[in-house]
Amino acid sequence: MTSPANTVLGLEPASAATLLWGICVFALLVAGYLLIGTRDPMTRRVRALNERRELLKAGIAAPPKRRTQWVDRADMLERMRSVLSALKMLQDEQVKSIQLRLLQAGIRSKELAVAVIFGRLALPIVLGGGMALWVYGTDSFSDWSGLSCYMLVAGTLVLSYKAPDLALKNRIDKRTAAIRKGLPDALDLMVICAEAGLTVDAAFARVARELRRAYPELGDEFQLTSVELGFLTDRRQALENLSIRVNLDALRSVVTTMVQTEKYGTPLASALRVLSAEFRNERMMRAEEKAARLPAIMTVPLILFILPTLFVVILGPAACSIKDTLMSGQ
Repeated sequence: MTSPANTVLGLEPASAATLLWGICVFALLVAGYLLIGTRDPMTRRVRALNERRELLKAGIAAPPKRRTQWVDRADMLERMRSVLSALKMLQDEQVKSIQLRLLQAGIRSKELAVAVIFGRLALPIVLGGGMALWVYGTDSFSDWSGLSCYMLVAGTLVLSYKAPDLALKNRIDKRTAAIRKGLPDALDLMVICAEAGLTVDAAFARVARELRRAYPELGDEFQLTSVELGFLTDRRQALENLSIRVNLDALRSVVTTMVQTEKYGTPLASALRVLSAEFRNERMMRAEEKAARLPAIMTVPLILFILPTLFVVILGPAACSIKDTLMSGQ
């Protein structure tokens, strides 16, 4: 007779694994049907026409192969949206938050927010369900305790759910660090352009061309800001969009300064020169801080790897001599 300690929710391990396998397969079948199910062809046609209209407005003629890829990607995103809408998982605040993070990561397509939310749904089912089947449906972890198996499955579920957010956060951090590194140089070029008599949008365009090779992320943001300054009726909104797309306090200070100079007519070059000097000092202080942490960081490797080697090299010959003397005395 099976003891209660060997049951899972009142079922035997084999029965519980079979039930879990059936639930995962049913969920995958439902998701596949909703993704691959037939859609109204008119919806796809209207979406393709809208994308073509936007391309014509921008003066871009995409090759046929590229247009086919765009249509296929849009169709896949539409299927993901239909699945999430059927499951009541699309919330406006959540979608807007993810779209903002996509902008900060340098991804211009706002529709990919649906893919991120769908990844939160699909990855736990695929990875977490697969791990659960591997742990409870096979004998590979028979020597593990029940708590260890549960922690492994639960950890896989949590990590698979957080994987899209972690990847997005990593990309945002790398992009923000690259923009922070090139901001002082960009402000110096802005000062030169302002003193040469260029307008703000022309200065942004010029700096973007100069920085495109050394700092491509900052160059792209400045180029987009230059385009928005030329097309938007509210120039302040164009500058604020720059601070929204980049998650950096220093750039927000630059935008605030430029908005104030636009509003009150104060000299732009002097304000940017002060900010550039301040950011350079901040970058130098950050480098000095990292250098000051090196002795503390090197302490552990010094104790574990370097000092034992020195002791062996220095004391080894003396120990060998003492051993030879004692052996000869005997």
